[in-house]
Amino acid sequence: MPTGLTKDAGWQIGVSRTLPHPPTTVWDLVSGPRGLALWLGTGVQLSSPRRGSAYRTDAGVAGEVRGYRHGERIRLTGPTTVQVTLTPAEGGRTVLRFHQERMADARERERQRTHWRRVLAAIAEALDG
Repeated sequence: MPTGLTKDAGWQIGVSRTLPHPPTTVWDLVSGPRGLALWLGTGVQLSSPRRGSAYRTDAGVAGEVRGYRHGERIRLTGPTTVQVTLTPAEGGRTVLRFHQERMADARERERQRTHWRRVLAAIAEALDG
């Protein structure tokens, strides 16, 4: 089976970055309006973080919350499934991960790898600035 292709979730990709900020600081950004716009899309309207709640972006991407654990994880469906997780790291740092599954093919997987790396860079910049 090719790298990134799984039996159950189809094509998937995961990217992560260790950030020099505590988990609460990272969580406040990625789960708030400014951070949601960075990783989910501009104009995102998330009616509630509860499972089953709907969201929509200005680009017309819509889906629902499939999982939410305050301070740790948000899992959303849409055209694909995306999960963002935070893990505490030594020295008060945080590992921020994006995982996306159910993509169409290997090309989409590679496009999304580039996308998530850019998102991680934008989040790092927002936290540092």
